[in-house]
Amino acid sequence: MTTRIITTLATMRAGESGIVCGIEGGFGLVNRLAALGIRPGKKITKISSIFRRGPVTVQVDRMGQIALGFGMANRVLVETAEDTH
Repeated sequence: MTTRIITTLATMRAGESGIVCGIEGGFGLVNRLAALGIRPGKKITKISSIFRRGPVTVQVDRMGQIALGFGMANRVLVETAEDTH
């Protein structure tokens, strides 16, 4: 059985993928992330991050890699799937 979990991009593990389901922020943040291709409905994969508040590197669909600050990554809500047996 698969369980759907909503988490932030900052708390995802490296290599984990999911679908962006929301952005907790104002008009400016939403537009900035949309310009980078990060918007609800897009598939996103976390590539890497620095432990404790460093930049987060992600890949959006197949567009390429983007580095985000920890604060921005903490406002991107992602729906991930977890297998439970």
